[in-house]
Amino acid sequence: MSDSQSPSSMSVLHDAVVPIEMLLATVAKVLCSAVFVSGRDPEEAFRHSALWALKAQLLPDAFSRHARWQVDRADARVDITVDFTRVAAADLIAVHRAAHPGFEADWAGETARLVSLGSVTRSAQFTGDQGSIIVPRDGDRRLHFEPCPVRRGPASSAGWPGQTGAEPGDEASRRTRAGIAKALDDAFADPEAFHAAVVVVHGGQIVGERYANGIGPDMPLESWSMGKSVMGTLIGLLVGRGALELDARAPIAAWDTPGDPRRAITLRHLLNMSSGLRCTGQDDARGTWRYGVPEHFLPYCEALNVAEYATGRPLEFPPDTVGRYRNCDPLSLATIFHDTVRDRLGGNPLTWPQIQLFDKLGMRGLVLETDRWGHFIVSGFDYGTARDWARIGLLYLRDGMWEGKRVLPAGWAAFARAPAPAWKNREYGAQMWLNSMNELALPPDTFYFAGGGGQYVLVVPSADLVIVRMGFTRGWEGAKAKVNTMLKGVTAALAKKATR
Repeated sequence: MSDSQSPSSMSVLHDAVVPIEMLLATVAKVLCSAVFVSGRDPEEAFRHSALWALKAQLLPDAFSRHARWQVDRADARVDITVDFTRVAAADLIAVHRAAHPGFEADWAGETARLVSLGSVTRSAQFTGDQGSIIVPRDGDRRLHFEPCPVRRGPASSAGWPGQTGAEPGDEASRRTRAGIAKALDDAFADPEAFHAAVVVVHGGQIVGERYANGIGPDMPLESWSMGKSVMGTLIGLLVGRGALELDARAPIAAWDTPGDPRRAITLRHLLNMSSGLRCTGQDDARGTWRYGVPEHFLPYCEALNVAEYATGRPLEFPPDTVGRYRNCDPLSLATIFHDTVRDRLGGNPLTWPQIQLFDKLGMRGLVLETDRWGHFIVSGFDYGTARDWARIGLLYLRDGMWEGKRVLPAGWAAFARAPAPAWKNREYGAQMWLNSMNELALPPDTFYFAGGGGQYVLVVPSADLVIVRMGFTRGWEGAKAKVNTMLKGVTAALAKKATR
């Protein structure tokens, strides 16, 4: 079934106070990918990741009391169920009210609605190399695209460019690595840090690496919004090939109607998160959220056609006047990527990233998940190994060069880290965060990929440094503080080498 023939996936949405069906869909999808993409133990993944995905709209503890999971390995499916006794409904509503003080609703009516549901189950299905999808509420698991294998080659741990694995010969380097090792040991010894993986690359070489119990260098981990930076990189490749232009009108068919104000949106505006498309976020008041969740989260909560969702947003602000972090912009970029690769280049959008980018860098574990129509949900449903992320970080550190060959067009890395004009705090570039607010314990020239739960690819040109930190989303609340503690230990060890 083509996109044009498919019914509107947005029609399944409805207003809700406690949108239990949507929240359970997120939990099911994250657990499904943790089991079938990452290979994690389901009990561990349920406790450390699935319940905390999107912070489960601040209901993880309540869900832990009332939700139960089931993994069907033969069918590659995960089900999450809540039985709505009056006690369960009252508990969920009490926690929701505490999480959103000042928000009022017909709580008695909502309690009655939840109890009337009886038992609610949402499911997710593993599809293969395109990852996992949320199964629609009606249980229809048919896909509107043909899944295809992605040939990924050797494991990510097979090697590192120019690194033999032998210990460095000089005493200063050995002491520095020992200092970094201690900093990582200390960081992982803190049970409240919820670190999953850390890789430290200095001078192009891995000088520190650590993994939590049960995690290894070849395990793709939840990466969330770091996928936005991947899409920015893929768009850079297309610009370099002349298939797209930064300041041309964004090639979105839905916006190409005379008089449509969205025709003023350019590729640059989307990359800079400055399109002006209307999309409520988690930083907006609870009373502004339709469907019980911010529109920013809708792609993670329901079986939506994400291209339809993103490009169907009306304009709220003139383009390039307001900079804000909203998923409609990177998902519009993903739509442009999909259509450009398919229609202009004659390629397969599902395999193009691996062939044209990841293979060149030796990235073997990055999984970009799709919706039921084959569009990448690159705003957050992506999984990569720590070494994969270190490689793409090193590509940016080296100004788009890899082993002497240009991969990204000249100037793209500088553009990615240049402050977006519409952002008041100058903390965002082109699908890339900037350390202009000194939120991270690194030099101010640091720019980085970031994802929910404390996922980071930190690129520090002044220190010739890349640090990747992957974390379990359960530690989202204290992630930045814990990451900064780790960063201080690592940079202190490097500083000692510089002063010897």
